[in-house]
Amino acid sequence: MQKDLLKLLDLSKEDIIKILNTADQLKYSQKHGLVHDYLRGKTLAMIFEKNSTRTRVSFETGMYQLGGHALFLSGKESQIGRGEPIEDTARVLARYCDGIITAPSIKRRWNPWPVTPTSPSSTA
Repeated sequence: MQKDLLKLLDLSKEDIIKILNTADQLKYSQKHGLVHDYLRGKTLAMIFEKNSTRTRVSFETGMYQLGGHALFLSGKESQIGRGEPIEDTARVLARYCDGIITAPSIKRRWNPWPVTPTSPSSTA
């Protein structure tokens, strides 16, 4: 099931409890050397307009530990740096990647788009 998480208020109490329980289980597995490749074959695109060391390292490490791959895209290396809206970049990345996170600058916040055949929320 595909679910977009744009803000914590979108989560129910049950969702939050499930996420925390899963995180606890994953930490236990990691600490005890148990292999868990739940994200094998999955790719996460990370869009950053400004450097964000802790966020980047935490997502890259998490993807690696779960068997996936993270792609780092800075504003300087992508169309975002040339003024393309984040939404346009996200639409293109959604065709190739299984997940997208974004850390836009305060000046330019990403507004979610309605579900269309070309949006990441679409199953088409």
